[in-house]
Amino acid sequence: MFAARITAPKKFEIEDIEIPQINDGQCLIKLENWSVCGSDIRHGYGPVFSEENYPMKHGGNCHECAGTIVESKSNKFKVGQRVIVLPSADSHGGLVEYYPGDEGKMALVPDHGELSEWILCQPSGTVLYACQQMGTILGKDVVIFGQGSIGLSFTAIVARAGARRVIVVDPLDYRLEWGKNFGATHTINPDQVDLDEALSEITDGKLADISVEAAGFPDSLNASIRSATKDGKVIVFGIQHDGPDGRWTQIDTQYFLKNTPIIIPTQASRSGDPIGHIERMIELKERGWWDPGEMKTHEMKFSDVNAAYDQYEQYQDEVIKVVMSI
Repeated sequence: MFAARITAPKKFEIEDIEIPQINDGQCLIKLENWSVCGSDIRHGYGPVFSEENYPMKHGGNCHECAGTIVESKSNKFKVGQRVIVLPSADSHGGLVEYYPGDEGKMALVPDHGELSEWILCQPSGTVLYACQQMGTILGKDVVIFGQGSIGLSFTAIVARAGARRVIVVDPLDYRLEWGKNFGATHTINPDQVDLDEALSEITDGKLADISVEAAGFPDSLNASIRSATKDGKVIVFGIQHDGPDGRWTQIDTQYFLKNTPIIIPTQASRSGDPIGHIERMIELKERGWWDPGEMKTHEMKFSDVNAAYDQYEQYQDEVIKVVMSI
């Protein structure tokens, strides 16, 4: 089977490896679609690591993938069904032709519709889980840092959940336009205006009841903390990391003491139920509540995996979400 592998900084090669065998409780899935995530870029493809880190494992970095079951040793799933599958941490990544999916990490997808759009219920499902940690959203002012696919998912969900103001922050104007289309009431470009002043003006000096970090950068993390009102909530979704230079993210702790917000880190994959939130997102899309597939802006061939990751990393052609297919 074919498998993509990062063999050097910002370089994928497609190799031929053996088709995996499955165990009880697993299904062999012939993958048909793969989607690029910002975390795949920042923690695998984007940084330049030392030489001994290459080549990386087969199939990485990719955790958004979907396909059709071709062999089943599971009582829950059968051959021919379409599923979203979450790769296991102790296995190869998702950029492969066949994947041995664990039944507890697979979500059934309806037979109708484009799989290249259903696949986006995976990232949006993780956002749904994060929103469930907010408590009531009705009548609240929510500010969201970042309007990539994760930030846009937050925007769509909290707008539909009854937020009073949905304020989105991003340095890219085209993403702010997407935010407005998804339900944002206000937009802020921090490269063009003073962020703190703009947020204070929008909220009449109160700041946000709920502040969401959905970008994964140090500046947006600190901004999200200082943007929460007195005893407000800060949802930390974006993954921070030390990077190849060894420096950790620094947090300005004065804002912890100033507004004493409740800090809620969220990572759905570690919730004890890694697939339930994706199943709920599939159900919501099925009944027409919101369709995450709207975020797909580009579709490319698997053989163009390098170009797909470059496009996402460099924000080419106003990309929001690029999905690869065979």
